[in-house]
Amino acid sequence: MTQALYRRIKDSIRSRILSGEWPEGYQVPSEHRLLEEFKVSRMTVHRALRELQEEGLLSRVQGVGTFVAERRPSVSIVELKSIADDIAERGNRHSARVERLTAVPADAPLARQFNLPEGARLFHSVVIHCENDVPIQYEERWVNPEMAPRYLDQDFARITTTAYLTGLYGAPDVEHVIEAALPGAGAAKLLGITTTEPCLRLTRRTWVQGKVVTLVVMVHPGTRFRLGTWFRAQPGAVPLMQAL
Repeated sequence: MTQALYRRIKDSIRSRILSGEWPEGYQVPSEHRLLEEFKVSRMTVHRALRELQEEGLLSRVQGVGTFVAERRPSVSIVELKSIADDIAERGNRHSARVERLTAVPADAPLARQFNLPEGARLFHSVVIHCENDVPIQYEERWVNPEMAPRYLDQDFARITTTAYLTGLYGAPDVEHVIEAALPGAGAAKLLGITTTEPCLRLTRRTWVQGKVVTLVVMVHPGTRFRLGTWFRAQPGAVPLMQAL
């Protein structure tokens, strides 16, 4: 019962933020006002605010209050693009190898990312993308079954996951993180590289109408991939990336 109450508070606050009712920098009502509005305990309100902060929607300043965090980039400034299209534009051949396509229970960190209860069902895929038969991207993805119920029925050796999800939701809200990282043993093996090779890792999460559609981690070997091949300068735009 408590879980359902805190989720209701999270959904309500998230909706106000994504709709623009509470813009960037807006000071969120105090915990006392929120517990009066929702008729719940302080612990329930505190949990909802804490998890929204962990998800990057809120920022808390000790002794001052809670504020709407800087908004993540939206589709209006991020071009949706499949890696297959990017490779084709260079005049090369894309191919994909599906290593995993199944349903899994969400552990606690994944459940928080999707705003779902722990143990909830998620779709999970691992795909290796190649350019002229050379692996250039390890893609590990989790998908909310409610948002893409036929995900497991697709042949992702023929259509990319990005192209499929973009066909369902062409205008998502997007959050992405880009960092240098080592590949990890699993990704290194599938990419045919050593675990000490520097890589570029992109982590992306997308929303539609306040619901998380997908979380994806993409790893690119540093010796086979240049970030500049994905970016296109546009006035007032962020770098070009796959968005779903």
